[in-house]
Amino acid sequence: MANLATFFFLCLSLLMSSYFQAFHAMAHEWSGGRSTRFYDFKVQTLSVTKLCNTKEIVTINKMFPGPVVYAQEDDRIIVKVTNETPYNATIHWHGVRQKLSCWFDGPSYITQCPIQAGQTFTYEFTLVKQKGTFFWHAHVSWLRATVYGAIVVYPKTGVPYPFKNPYEEHIVILGEYWLRDVVQLERQVLASGGAAPPADAFTINGHPGPNYNCSGNDVYKIDVVPGKTYLLRLINAGLNMENFFAIANHKITIVEVDAEYTKPFTTDRVMLGPGQTINVLVTADQPVRKYSMAMGPYMSAQNVAFQNISAIAYFQYIGAVLNSLSLPAKLPSFNDNLAVKTVMDGLRSLNPVNVPKEIDTSLFVTVGLNVNKCRSKTPQQNCRGMNNGTFASSMNNISFVNPTISVLEAYYKKIGGQFTEDFPGAPLQFYDFVNGAPNNAPNNTQAINGTRTKVLEFGSRVQLIFQDTGTVTTENHPIHLHGYSFYVVGYGTGNFNPQTANFNLVDPPYMNTIGVPVGGWAAIRFVADNPGVWFMHCHLDIHQSWGLGAVLIVENGEGELETLPHPPADLPQC
Repeated sequence: MANLATFFFLCLSLLMSSYFQAFHAMAHEWSGGRSTRFYDFKVQTLSVTKLCNTKEIVTINKMFPGPVVYAQEDDRIIVKVTNETPYNATIHWHGVRQKLSCWFDGPSYITQCPIQAGQTFTYEFTLVKQKGTFFWHAHVSWLRATVYGAIVVYPKTGVPYPFKNPYEEHIVILGEYWLRDVVQLERQVLASGGAAPPADAFTINGHPGPNYNCSGNDVYKIDVVPGKTYLLRLINAGLNMENFFAIANHKITIVEVDAEYTKPFTTDRVMLGPGQTINVLVTADQPVRKYSMAMGPYMSAQNVAFQNISAIAYFQYIGAVLNSLSLPAKLPSFNDNLAVKTVMDGLRSLNPVNVPKEIDTSLFVTVGLNVNKCRSKTPQQNCRGMNNGTFASSMNNISFVNPTISVLEAYYKKIGGQFTEDFPGAPLQFYDFVNGAPNNAPNNTQAINGTRTKVLEFGSRVQLIFQDTGTVTTENHPIHLHGYSFYVVGYGTGNFNPQTANFNLVDPPYMNTIGVPVGGWAAIRFVADNPGVWFMHCHLDIHQSWGLGAVLIVENGEGELETLPHPPADLPQC
C-alpha cells in the first residue's frame, strides 16, 4: 500500500506540474526542476483526544502529523500557506538548502515576519541536487509541537537507490505531546525564568502507544511480510528531547542521514536529536509475532526533569496472533552517551567527498546554558532558575534576541537598528569550558543579549568548532544550520584541542543538524556559496527560546546565480 500511495502522489503531482511550469518559466536556469509540485497548506485547529483529554491543537489541513510533501530531485515546490488560526505561523523546510530562495526558508524574524491570522504566504523553492528524507515544521513559538510533516524526495526517474529496493517504505515521525497549549506554555516558561516541564507523552506518528493512559488503541502499526526488507524514514520532530529508537530483536541498517546517503552501518538502535532524519533498512527475519518499535529519552544534562515513559508502535508480522503481547524493545539507558557515540562513529558518506582542506574563515563557538541575575520585583514568580536567577542560553555567551522585523528584510533593505554584524569569532574568554566553567550562578554565569550576526564572504571556506560548556550543565546540543549542509569532520569529548583533534577529510557525513557531544566538541566545514541570512541554532526549542542561536549572513557573489533575488510581493509584514 505504501508504494501504491507514493505512486499516486507522484502521478498527481506530475499532472499538476504542466500548469505551474508555464508560470515559472522565468526561474533561474538550474531552478527549472523536472516538474513543479503545488501544495495547499491551511493552518487550522483540530480537536484531538489523547491521554484521556480532549484539546485543540494547531495543524496543517487538520492532519496530525501533517500532509507529506512528495517530490523528486530538482523539482520546484510551491506551497500556499493560509493561516486560519489566531496564532502567528511560519513554515520551515528543514534540510532544504534554499539555493537562492532564502526568502522562503521560514524561521520567524530571521527570513520573514510571521503569517498573521487570516493572511496567506506562498513558499517557492527548488530541491537543487537534493533527495532523501526531510521534514517541514512551524518555526514560530513552540507551534512545531504539532505543526510538522515529512518531505520525501525521490531520486530522478531511472536513478536507483544505492541499496536494494525495499519491499515498502514507511515514514516514522517521533514527536512530543503536551496537554497544555504550547504557545501559552512557552510564554509561561519564559516568564517564570525556570525550566520547561517535560512533555506529557512521546509519540510515534502522533500515537503515544499502550504505555500511556487511555492509549491502548492509540498505537501506530506497520504490518510486515516475513522475509521482506523495509525502508523506515525516521524523523525527530520532537520539541525539547533527544530520543533513542529501536525495534525489538531486529537490527537496523543506516543508509541515509539528513537526506544524504551513507555507507551502510548496522546497529541495534539509533539516537535522533530534534531536526535529524535517518533512513534505515530493516528485514523481517525473525519468528512471526508482534514486535515493539520503541522511542525513549536520551537526556545528557544533569538535574533536568524529562519524560521517561517510552512511546511504543508495532512492527507486526502478517500471521501473528491478533491481540498478542508485543515483544519489548531494548533501549539504552537515558544517559548512555556511549550508545550515541557508537552510532556517530559509524556514519560515513557513501563515497569520498570534496571537503574544504584550506579554510578562509574559522569560528570557535561555545554552546551552553546561562543563569542571569533576577531583575524582577516578583522573584518568586519570575526567577525560578538556579539560585533564584533566570535561565538563558547562548553562543559565545551571547543570547540571541529576535528583532522587530526579519533580519533578512533589514539586511536587504538596509534598515538600521535591527541587528549588528559583530558576532564574535571566538568567546571573549577562554577557560576550561567543560570542567572549569564558572558556575557560581547567577553571579558569574550571565549572558549578553543581542541580535548579532557574522558576515561571510561569498565562496569562503568556513570551519566552525562548536564547544559544549558546563556553566549550568554539559549537554548534547543538536545544532542546526539553515541554508546549508556541512561536513562533520570531527568531534570528541572534553575541550577542543587542535593539536590532538582527529579530522576525517575523506568521507565525513554530510549533515544539517549535528549533536555537539555532551561535554565535548564538533567541527564542521562548508563553502558559503548560498547568499542570504541563515539561522544557526539549537533545535531544542527551550534552548532556542532562551537565546541559543546566531545568524550567518552570506554576501552576494557575482552575477545572477550568486545573488539573492528580490523579496516576493506577498512577503508578510510585521
